[in-house]
Amino acid sequence: MTPEFPSPTGTDASRLAPPPGCPAHGLGPGGLHRLHQSDDLKKLYEELRAEHGPVAPVLLHDDVPVWVVLGHAENLHMVSTPAVFCRDSRIWTPLREGMVKPDHPLMPHIAWQPMCSHAEGEEHTRLRGAIDSAVATLNFRTLRRHINRSTQRIVNTFCEVGEAELVSQYAEHLPMAVMCQILGMPDEYNDRIVQAARDMLRGTETAIASNAYIMDALGRLTAQRRAQPEGDFASHLITHPAGLTDDEVREHLRVVLIAAYEATANLLANVLRTVLIDPRFRAQLNGGQMTVPQAVEQLLWDEPPFSTIFAYFAKQDTELGGQRIRKGDGLLLAPLPANVDPRVRPDPTADMMGNRSHLAFSGGPHECPGQDIGRVIAEIGVDALLMRLPDVELSIDEEELRYTESIASRHLVELPVYFTPRDQQDVNEQPNHDSKPDRASTDWHIGAPDPFAPASRPSSARAGQPDVLAGRTSPAGRPSVTEQQSVAPSQPPVTAQPPLVPPPPQQPAEPTRRLDVWQRFLRWWRGGY
Repeated sequence: MTPEFPSPTGTDASRLAPPPGCPAHGLGPGGLHRLHQSDDLKKLYEELRAEHGPVAPVLLHDDVPVWVVLGHAENLHMVSTPAVFCRDSRIWTPLREGMVKPDHPLMPHIAWQPMCSHAEGEEHTRLRGAIDSAVATLNFRTLRRHINRSTQRIVNTFCEVGEAELVSQYAEHLPMAVMCQILGMPDEYNDRIVQAARDMLRGTETAIASNAYIMDALGRLTAQRRAQPEGDFASHLITHPAGLTDDEVREHLRVVLIAAYEATANLLANVLRTVLIDPRFRAQLNGGQMTVPQAVEQLLWDEPPFSTIFAYFAKQDTELGGQRIRKGDGLLLAPLPANVDPRVRPDPTADMMGNRSHLAFSGGPHECPGQDIGRVIAEIGVDALLMRLPDVELSIDEEELRYTESIASRHLVELPVYFTPRDQQDVNEQPNHDSKPDRASTDWHIGAPDPFAPASRPSSARAGQPDVLAGRTSPAGRPSVTEQQSVAPSQPPVTAQPPLVPPPPQQPAEPTRRLDVWQRFLRWWRGGY
């Protein structure tokens, strides 16, 4: 690729490179930005938009040139025009000329593989048809029930402690538990497969071994279902008339598992973070002005799970966004900047509830086939957690939240929270926070503390002041759970005074009202029991 764009008036080649000692380490040959060295891709994308327009030239690792598509309309045109742009990296000029080495960090994302996301024409129709048919067999009522059960199991592991870290303990576990069930290998779900998926996606030194671990599990699943098909996703791929080979089945299972896991884990973490740090957002949810599905859709606009998606390639010379694109050039689909394109979203803070025209799931022939699975996992995952732990609060200040960022995505590292400790629940129950003793059976009286009142945390706790009601101090000095349980009250208990007036006689309990047709339908639709 040879980017062509006008040089600023009065500049020369010597001014395109930073002077000696300049900290502008993110610039490479020709003054182009290295995406992988940016500390703030969101800011960089806006700078590139201001300088180059909706399509900008940038560099990948090893100074491999590529275009990043920033405009919403330009991204949509690229993914919807398979006659001009394709996903087959074998035509990529830097790869054909040897600029992209086999050990290039992005090779696992870009290298051509025999799967629908890289195929075209009849081959794409054959492979994508098998995927779409397998997705179409999913019963979403059954899926909702399974997601609820998975949330119950996962929340049960920390609900009695009173504190948790919602990224590693929840957001990264729920999608994997659900996807293992969908694919047909629920027994494979454990901490090891979650760690392997995260390790492989981060591209660490052990990423190859982690990928081998996942492929081995998928290989066993393929062999089992080839011998004895069942009603799961893997079986539908194997028995589809397209006649997928074992290698094709295994590779497509890997794509479905990892893509759904990564996107949904990021989405779930981002929605939970926004609920915890934005009082207005949470108030809209609690007050009914916003539903959880609308909240999820808003986050797909504001913080798409994938910042960029690798990659499209020009099949012929063309023009896109005012730039001359040559045959063999590579282009990055970029949902993050496209979703805030001023031409379609003049006010980036505006609510986008109910609007699904974002590019979080790409578009065109290669649009994500499992996007509704990701949506429902995130929706139920948020709703169920808030039902189990309605008083959940962030344990640290918003400014203390940490992220890891790559070209592909931005990950929340951790989301520590605290809440009132609660008992475990039967996984077959709907998630709820009402599993309390009956008030009528207690001897509570005026002047005694309410044993059912949830623990509250005053604003002074964030400044390091002790929280007497909750038995906690600020995050920096908060005692451990064991220490909290051993803290003795600072004052003797108040002696209760007898009531001056005898309580009125209890009225007989009203008979339980039978749910009407609409209420029963809503319970059925939400995966009720």
